Amino acid sequence: MGSSNTGPNGGRAARLRNRSTRHSKHARLANGLTFFMPNTKQLMNAVAIQRALARIAHEVAESQESGQDVAVLGIQSGGVVLAERLAKELTKIWGSPVPVGQLDISMHRDDLDQRLTPTVHPTNIPFDVNGKVIVLVDDVLFTGRTIRAAMDALHDLGRPKLIRLAVLADRGHRALPIKADYVGKNIPTSLSERLNLKLKEQGHDHDALELAQT
Repeated sequence: MGSSNTGPNGGRAARLRNRSTRHSKHARLANGLTFFMPNTKQLMNAVAIQRALARIAHEVAESQESGQDVAVLGIQSGGVVLAERLAKELTKIWGSPVPVGQLDISMHRDDLDQRLTPTVHPTNIPFDVNGKVIVLVDDVLFTGRTIRAAMDALHDLGRPKLIRLAVLADRGHRALPIKADYVGKNIPTSLSERLNLKLKEQGHDHDALELAQT
């Protein structure tokens, strides 16, 4: 006769297996100490992220007569890889290379007085922004403060013809009247949650957009 998992020992083993396979708020170290681990939930996998970028690229292409004056600009640091991927998708659609660059906004943020040492990333824009249709790219749209800082930084460099905003995810909670023109996924969140984007180009094993409790 086969063994059953319905007895006391079997039930306990099942509970232990379930506990080990789900995300936990606490993890136990070898020395018996515990540390906090946030609960995480995957919202988008690599396929979903790529499909979202491809759809955004088609929406950008449909909104422009041609790609002649279009350039893509990733906001440091979350939007840089996404901008590069979006530029590749647009290049496929239009059949000609779409310029892509990266924009640092650290010195244009409105919370500099609260940051003792702001993290400064490189700005690399290998094209003239004057007269261009600039597609600003970021990973997550939240309060809108990052986007305002990006527009301030961009206008310090020249006068684009148009500025459009593309984000992979919009989580709401806007503090400023800013809206994305192209959104990969609308994800309503609470203020106690955050969205984490993991990309292979940044050293992660796989692409994923995750929801985590703070």
